[in-house]
Amino acid sequence: MDVVTPQATTKVVAAQGTGRKFAVELIGTFFLVFTVGASVYSGSALAPLAIGASLMVMIYAGGHISGGHYNPAVTMAVLVRGRIGLGEAVGYWIAQLAAAVLAALVVRAVITRASATTLTLAGHALVAAVVAELLFTFALAYVVLNVATSKDHPDNSFYGLAIGFTVAAGAVAVGGISGGAFNPAVALGGAAVGVFAWPTFWVYPVAELFAGAAAGLAFRALNPSDK
Repeated sequence: MDVVTPQATTKVVAAQGTGRKFAVELIGTFFLVFTVGASVYSGSALAPLAIGASLMVMIYAGGHISGGHYNPAVTMAVLVRGRIGLGEAVGYWIAQLAAAVLAALVVRAVITRASATTLTLAGHALVAAVVAELLFTFALAYVVLNVATSKDHPDNSFYGLAIGFTVAAGAVAVGGISGGAFNPAVALGGAAVGVFAWPTFWVYPVAELFAGAAAGLAFRALNPSDK
């Protein structure tokens, strides 16, 4: 007869909890990337509003389980901030990127391409896109850390709205410059559906992950007592 120790039970419960987090990240990222792909692919003028709203509702739906990152750059910020470990962060990244690829496949299968064109970057346009992605990814990650992880806002009800509107604002402000990804998973999904050009795809994860790390460092510097 096998004896189930308290330690073994704790490990099983922890594994189940981690699995739930990864599943929530996959679901939330899928719907975010699908919304981005569908609204941009179909040429909707309301794409920024749809994208921000999608992120907002998915954060409210799954934030209590996984934190509602749905973005490798946000996960990077939370990792640097010290709220998750590297192993868990890698699991988040895998779930997020897998969801992006799946969402792109569904977009290509069900949405008829309208006026969306492939964004190509070179010269000044490339530099401008890097700056745009750096600034608004930093803003997004900085907002997430302050409204969703700060000890000064333990039970607020506005965090999803603040995060969703940050993305919407960025999409309106610089969407015409960089495409307004602010998220390596969104960039991957966008490249897979032909919105972003593959040769310059690297610009997005590099700029966005750097911005996420910078936001984590900024939070720690400005909130030294919030561990």
